[in-house]
Order: sequence, then C-alpha cells, then structure tokens
Amino acid sequence: MLIFAASDKGGTGRSVTSANLAYHRAIAGDDVCYLDFDFGSPTAAAVFDVDTAQREAGNRGLHSYLEGDVGEPARVDVWAETEHRVLTNRPPGSGRLVLMPGDLGGGEFSTTGENLRRCVDLLLRLNSEFDLIIVDLSAGRSYAVEMALKATAEPQLRGIEARWLVFHRWTRQHVMAAAGLVFGPRGIMAGGIARGHTEEALRGAIRFVRAAVPDPESSLWSQVAPTQSAWMRECDADLQSLASNRGIGYTQVLGSVPLEPVLQWREQLITDEDVLDSQIANMETWQAMSDLAGRLTDDKYWGQP
Repeated sequence: MLIFAASDKGGTGRSVTSANLAYHRAIAGDDVCYLDFDFGSPTAAAVFDVDTAQREAGNRGLHSYLEGDVGEPARVDVWAETEHRVLTNRPPGSGRLVLMPGDLGGGEFSTTGENLRRCVDLLLRLNSEFDLIIVDLSAGRSYAVEMALKATAEPQLRGIEARWLVFHRWTRQHVMAAAGLVFGPRGIMAGGIARGHTEEALRGAIRFVRAAVPDPESSLWSQVAPTQSAWMRECDADLQSLASNRGIGYTQVLGSVPLEPVLQWREQLITDEDVLDSQIANMETWQAMSDLAGRLTDDKYWGQP
C-alpha cells in the first residue's frame, strides 16, 4: 500500500508524524519503506537519526534517481544505521524500516515523461518488496504532489491501493489551507481528476490528520485561569465548525496528535522509552501515533466495508 503525506503549509508535523507512523508499523512487524519526496527540504534523515548515513550517500538520493543521474536511489537501513540509542536495539519481531532519503542539495523540479517513468517503476518495485510505503511530499501544491497524482493515475499503479494523509495544525489558518489544498481550484481533487482519477475514488482515498491539537481538558492546561480555559473551549468549538463547513470535519479525520512538548522542541521519533522510562513524552501522544498507524490500513476508517 502507498501512503502519500501532504500539507499546504510547512510546520504541520507532516514529516515527523509520518516518520513516527512508519516506526510504529515497523515495530508491529510490517516491512516499511519511507520515501523523502520533500525535495526542497528533506528532513527525514534527521528524524530517524541517520544523518551520517545520508551524508555518506552523497548525491544518490531520490532527487538524483528521478532526474536520471543514478540508476538506483540510496537506501538506509534505519535499524542498522541510526544513531538513536533506542533504535539501535531493534525490537524483537519488528519488520524492516528503510529510508530512501532526498538529496541534501536537491530542489523542486517539474514532472517529465522520464522522471515519471522512474517514479512509477520505483513504486512498483517497492510495493512488491514492502508492506507499506510512506511518501513524504513537499508542502503546498508542489511538483512532488503533481508527480504523485500523475504516477498513481498510470495504468501500472492503478491496481495498487494509494491513500493520502493531509496534515494541518489546529488553527484557523491551517484548517482553511488544508481544505484549499484538497478542494481548491488547483487542489488535489481537481488535479487528480484532471489526470484521470475518478472523483469518488480520490475523495475516498483522502483523510486529514490534525497535529499539535491542544486538549482543554488535559492536565497540561489544568492550571490556566477560568477565562483562558473558557476561551480555549470557544476556539476549539469554532474550529470544529469551520472544519465541518470546509469539508474536513470529523468524518474525514483519520486522527489527531495532541500538542506534545517533545515535538515542539525537537522533531524526533517518540519511543516507548521516552514515555515509560525517561518520561519526557506523553502517553497520549504515543497512543495517538499507534492509533493512526493502525488506521492507515483499516478500511473502516476509509469509508470501505
């Protein structure tokens, strides 16, 4: 299965959440490949703590492969090459966790027949090798999004399940931007239909993920003044209404990730050690990531029987 991660704005938690979902699926036993298609600003290597491995890969990333400069993109075995002190001890029963990084000096580029062919070929080969392929796309109406829409419309990929996660923070600006990215005049829906996708199928393949969502009922906000607490509840209700009116209400949401101090300070994988031993991260965040990871392939969350 292919999972495309998109967002209209940067800073939505798209990359770090997607990496955590890949990690959760891998520790659950799936073979997972993570593709960093954020060509303008690839960051996955930092989240997986494989910076040294990416530097050694040089200019053999996905950008170089798609442009035809190398025959195969670099692969990083996260369990074997990470510098993360917890991940170096691969959990028993875990599946493969492979990162295909973007080039350090890469940049956005338009889709041509040749790089589209390479993209389709890569996704086909990876689909036969891995249980789940997560593709982190550049923010906005980017060339990476265009390539993903074109590739999945090609006859060779039409038989492979492809789903889209659209990330946004829980603010008015981000809710409006996420809705525009999907339903706007040049959004994913319009772009996908123009490239051969059916409206019904594409709509059913898109779900939203709310990131950094503050819970007014949580202990984190238990000491705020009553007036501030009331204001937060009012804002939350207003955002719920706005999201519903923009077509990204509750039924279209795959899940939410709570506001997590660890992720505000450092984009990283959150391990069970962070929750249970050092206790720097919240159990609610770990559980939210676990739930989201499970829902990626659970048809009942995608409008399917």
